[in-house]
This record gives sequence, structure tokens and C-alpha cells, in this order.
Amino acid sequence: MSMLKVGDRLPEFKLTATVDTDINKAFTEISYDSYPGKWLVLFFWPKDFTFVCPTEIVAFNDLNDQFKENNAVLLGGSTDSEFVHRAWRQYNKDLSNLSFPMLSDIKHELCNNLGILDSAAGVAQRATFIIDPEGIIRFNMVTDLSVGRNPEEVLRILRALQDGGLCPCNWQPGQNTINVAEAA
Repeated sequence: MSMLKVGDRLPEFKLTATVDTDINKAFTEISYDSYPGKWLVLFFWPKDFTFVCPTEIVAFNDLNDQFKENNAVLLGGSTDSEFVHRAWRQYNKDLSNLSFPMLSDIKHELCNNLGILDSAAGVAQRATFIIDPEGIIRFNMVTDLSVGRNPEEVLRILRALQDGGLCPCNWQPGQNTINVAEAA
């Protein structure tokens, strides 16, 4: 299956997520309908207990308050199980206090439906999606398994999408958008 594109609807899903290291409150179910009226920033990494992935996860976590301020819910995930996510959070002190859920797509259902399952490696590609409150994909990006992404750029793109104007290259919140009448 090819990767879903901008304008496609986010497929329905229901996955177990790791939200804490305490075994008594470590897991919860998250579905397509869990965050009505919110933008979703959905990002996947190839494998837990690797080297590039935690740098991205920590960088996204560092910006999570800013995503929340922009009416967005941050959801990260991989094809690892919820138990592997919990073990990784216990093992890696930088991941122990994450403020967003780690989705477990162990059956590869969501990754397959999004078209981001790496057929050679059998893991999620390093993919990012921004989904609007109506469930429509407004941005997607995939990088090579060996190359980390820039969460600050993902936040900038979210803000540009929410602005609703024609945002020029390198646009930042507070800057002018393009006025078509003036540009003509």
C-alpha cells in the first residue's frame, strides 16, 4: 500500500499506548476518536532501544507544551509492544517522564493503513503526520530510517496550517502571510 497523502482521511484505529512507567497506570487505549476537536501530530519511529529515535522523542517531548498551546495532541509510536515501550522508558532516563502517549502498533495495522511500514525492515518508517480536527491529513513526511527529523519544523508547519493564510518559505507565527491582491 502506498503512503496516505495530504487530503486523505486518517484511518480509524484503536491501539494500546504506554503513558507511564508505573505498571498500575502504564497502559491505556487510544483510538481515532480519543481527541475530538483537536489537531493530531502523529509520529512514528522504527524501533525502541535504538539511537536516533530517543533523540527525536525527547525533542518532541520538549515541545509538547507548545503543541498543546496550539490545540494539538502529540502521539508517538512504533511497531514495538506496549511492554517494550514501558521497559524502554524505565531503562532510558530521558524517556521516563514523557508527556505524550507511546502507541503500540504491534500488529502493524495502523502503519499498514498509513502506508508507512518499511517492507524490508518490517518496522514503521520514520514518518510524521499532522491531522486536522476533521481527521484530514494536512502534512506528511518520511525520512530515511537513519535520519532524524526536526520537531521544531513540525510545530512551525502546524502553526502555519492553523494560520490559514498563504505562508511563504520560512514563515514564522506573527509574520505576514502572502496577500494575493498585493502580490499580483
